[in-house]
Amino acid sequence: MSTVDDVNTTKLFTDPTTSIWAKHGGVQPTSTPKCGFDGKGCPIDAFVEYRGVFIAVIIVGCAIVIGLMYGAYMIYRKKTRVREACVLCNLCIQLRMRPHRNIPLLVKTCKVCPFTYIDKKRSSESNMKPQQGWMKMRTLDHENINRFIGLSIDGPAIISVWKYCSRGNLQDIMSNSTITMDGFFIYSIIRDLAEGLNYIHNSFIGIHGNLKSTNCLVDDRWQVKISEFGLTGIRRVEKRSAADRLWTAPELLRMESRLGTQPADVYSFAIICSEVVNMKKAWETSDRAECDPEEIIRLVQKDSRRPFRPVIQPVATDLSPAMLHIIKDSWSDIPSERPKIETIKNLLQSMNTSKSTNLLDHVFNLLEQYAVSLEDEVQQRTQELNEEKKKSDILLYRMLPKQVADKLKLGQSIEPETFDCVTIFFSDVVSFTTLASRCSPLQVVNMLNDLYSVFDGIISEHDVYKVETIGDGYLCVSGLPHRNGNDHARNIANMSLAFLKSLDRFSIPHLPGERINLRIGVHTGGVVAGVVGLSMPRYCLFGDSVNTAARMESSGRPGKIQLSYAANHFLTNFVGGYVTQLRGEVIIKGKGVMETHWLLGLESDPNVQRMLREMEKDFHEQIGPIDY
Repeated sequence: MSTVDDVNTTKLFTDPTTSIWAKHGGVQPTSTPKCGFDGKGCPIDAFVEYRGVFIAVIIVGCAIVIGLMYGAYMIYRKKTRVREACVLCNLCIQLRMRPHRNIPLLVKTCKVCPFTYIDKKRSSESNMKPQQGWMKMRTLDHENINRFIGLSIDGPAIISVWKYCSRGNLQDIMSNSTITMDGFFIYSIIRDLAEGLNYIHNSFIGIHGNLKSTNCLVDDRWQVKISEFGLTGIRRVEKRSAADRLWTAPELLRMESRLGTQPADVYSFAIICSEVVNMKKAWETSDRAECDPEEIIRLVQKDSRRPFRPVIQPVATDLSPAMLHIIKDSWSDIPSERPKIETIKNLLQSMNTSKSTNLLDHVFNLLEQYAVSLEDEVQQRTQELNEEKKKSDILLYRMLPKQVADKLKLGQSIEPETFDCVTIFFSDVVSFTTLASRCSPLQVVNMLNDLYSVFDGIISEHDVYKVETIGDGYLCVSGLPHRNGNDHARNIANMSLAFLKSLDRFSIPHLPGERINLRIGVHTGGVVAGVVGLSMPRYCLFGDSVNTAARMESSGRPGKIQLSYAANHFLTNFVGGYVTQLRGEVIIKGKGVMETHWLLGLESDPNVQRMLREMEKDFHEQIGPIDY
C-alpha cells in the first residue's frame, strides 16, 4: 500500500500477463485488428474467395472431357459398323475356285455377298505380297468401272472383293424376259462399256485381260460397270474353262497366252456387244450354236479368210446400222485392224441423236409413256370388261330373275320365298307328236326355236317371268319374284291373247300348209319359289297351283284359253275389262269336278263385241219369243 497526496492506493496486480490476460495466454490484445477495422489489411485468398467458381470450372471441364471421350468412342463405333455393313452388303463376291469342293455350298448360301476365289496353291509366294498396284486400284473412280475394295489372302483361297451391284451382270439382264430392249437401251449399255474400257486402257492398268459379259455389272441406276480388272499376276495362274474363253481374242487362243492386250479387249468388247444386240448369250446366234465351247474355240482359232463369228440378229428395229459396223470391225481377225476403244467411244457419242443422255432418264421416260399408254389400255380393257359383263349379265338374267341373279353374284344365299297370289300360265302345242313325226329332229328344233322366239318377244312386253320350256310345253308366271299387286292376272291374260294372235302370222318353213295351234291354261293362287341346284341352277315353282294350271291346259281346247274359277274370279272382280265365258263343270284329273271359264278377250276389242252380239242373237233364236 502506498500513500500519494494523502490518498492511500493498493495495487491489485503486479504482472498483467498472469492476472488480467491469464485467460488469453498471457498476451495482451493489440489496439488495432490484424486486418484493420474494415478487414482490408490482410491479403485476399483467391481459392477461398472464388471457391464456387473453381468448383464449377472443374465440373464443366470434367464433363467436356467425358463428352469428348464418349463422342470419340461413338464415332469409332459408327465407323466400325459402317465398315462391317460395307463388308456385308456392298461387296461383290463371285466364286471361281474350282479345286475346293466346298465352293458350290458357299455359292448357294452366300447369295448377298458372293466371293471371287483364286486358288492359293497355284499362286506364287511373290504374288501373295501386297503390291503397290493393288493399292492404286482402290483409288480408281469412274462411273463405268466397278469399285475395287481389296483382297483377302488369309485362308485356303485369295478373295477379291468388289462393290455390290444390285441388278447383277449383263447375262442376268439378258435372261430377264420382262425387260424390253429398244435402240437407246442397247446403245446406252454399249456406250457405258466403251467408256469403262477406255478408262481402264488410259489408266495405269492398261488392259483388262478378262473382259466378258459376266464381268459387266449393272447397278440400281442401270449403269454398266466393268469389274474384275487388274490382278493379272494372280489370274495368270488361274485355270480357265472353255466356256470362260469364249470372249478371248483368236490371237491369244492360238498362242495359249494369258496376257491380254488392248486389241484383245476390243475383240471381247465386240463379242459382248453382239450379246447385247441379240439379247442372247455369246455364240447362241452363230451358225453352229449347238456346238460345245471347245468346238467354238477351235473354230475361232482356225485361221481362215472368213473368221467364225456370231451372227448379229438385232432385237431392236431402231438400232443404228453404224453400230453394227463398229461391232464387226472390232472383232476383226487381225488385231491391228481393230479400232481403238477411244475411237469407238467417240463414234458412239456421235451416234446419240436422242435428247436423253442417261439410261435412267430414258427408262423414266419409257415408264412415263408406258404409264400413259397403260392408262389408256386399262380404260379400254375396262370398257371391254364392262361390255362383256353386260353380256354375261344379260345371259344370266335370261336364266334367272334379276333379283335372284344379283344376290347370287354377291355370293348371298337364296332362301325359298312364299308368294300368296300369282298367276300361272301353261301352254302346249296341239298335236305336237303328229307334227314332229313329219319333221326331222333338226327341223323340230328349228320350229320350236322360231315359235318360242316369237313368244319371248311377247313376254318382254309384259311383266311376266318365263320359268321353263319342256319340249312343246311353255310355263310362265307373273307376280314373282317382283310383286306387282293385282297386275299379275292382267299381264298373263294380255300375254295369252297375244300368243294366240301371233299364231295367225306364224308359219312352218318346211310345212307351209300346216298351222300351229295352242292350248292355254291359267290359274291364280299361291306358290313357293326358290333356286334349286348348284350346277345349272334353276328358279322353280312349287305348290298345288302349278298342278292346277297344268290341268287347265291339258283339259282345254285348241285355240282357247281356259281359266280356273280362281283366275276368272280374280280377273273379273279385281282387274276387270275382260270378257269370259262359263264353260261349266269339268272333271279334272286329280282334282275332281271344277268350274272353268274361257277367256274371250278384252271388252274394248271390236271382235269380242261382235262375238258377244252374235252369241246373244243365237241365244234369243234358241229360246224364241217370250210371251207375257
